[in-house]
Amino acid sequence: MTTHAETLVRTRGASRVRRARGQWAAWAFLAPVIIYLVAFYAYPLYRNLDLSLRHYTVRSFVQGDAPFSGADNYRTVFDDSTFLPALLHTMIFTFASIAVQFALGLALAVFFTQHFKLSATLRALFLVPWLLPLIVSASTWSWMLNSDSGIVNYALNLVGVDQINWLTSPDWALTSVIIANIWIGIPFNLVILYSGLQGIPGEIYEAAALDGASGWQRFWRVTFPLLRPVSAITLLLGLVYTLKVFDLIWIMTKGGPTDASTTLATWSYRLSFGNLLPEFGPGAAVGNLLIIIALFFGLLYIRRQRRD
Repeated sequence: MTTHAETLVRTRGASRVRRARGQWAAWAFLAPVIIYLVAFYAYPLYRNLDLSLRHYTVRSFVQGDAPFSGADNYRTVFDDSTFLPALLHTMIFTFASIAVQFALGLALAVFFTQHFKLSATLRALFLVPWLLPLIVSASTWSWMLNSDSGIVNYALNLVGVDQINWLTSPDWALTSVIIANIWIGIPFNLVILYSGLQGIPGEIYEAAALDGASGWQRFWRVTFPLLRPVSAITLLLGLVYTLKVFDLIWIMTKGGPTDASTTLATWSYRLSFGNLLPEFGPGAAVGNLLIIIALFFGLLYIRRQRRD
């Protein structure tokens, strides 16, 4: 005859077995994600950090016997005359792009909430810049802003404006790539902010209208505050994406002329792959600086979310 103690022991044993099976099942489901993160995020980050802390040449890069150099590559980057202009250009390019993209994206999102005829068709057309490969977009803008045969200068000449060397003038090169990047990024802001607007209950607008709020007051006191969480993640994603923009700038100006449109992303590529004698260490160091900047703003966002 089974005693109460034996039954209790068997029950506890079965419970432990079920828990163990559940834990193994959970790890089995997590394993693909963990493998993916390690293979495509953790290991590349480790390799980039290792590159920035060693003196790599082409030979040592292949053979893997580069000597440890500590922070020498970072000192080389900070002492380089290109560093401060590249950092300034990165800040101007990033903040100008995301500010205008967000403002225009929000304006278009509010406009499309009116649900007029052809609203869905126009929204779909606005997605085209976002869907095109960047090499196509950059090549198109290079043609449009060409000094001699570009359509932009042709249109300006029609209204009496002299020719502007958009891509070959140090005064206009950075502005040119900012304009192109804004055009590419507007659809992303439009889609995310439009989705956020759909989540705001219409009853709140009706109550505000009954209280006598004007259209601008409804936007500033209802729409904008309730859209703040969506706006925050939109700005963060836009900032991280814009910080690492490389192909657009490289195709349009290659960071020139005379480094007038060089950012940290293009400088990192040029150091690592753009010379006959590549400087892998300093190039990786510049890349790590970009990672630190993006991480800083990401942590600010997390802290703000927790406080809210």
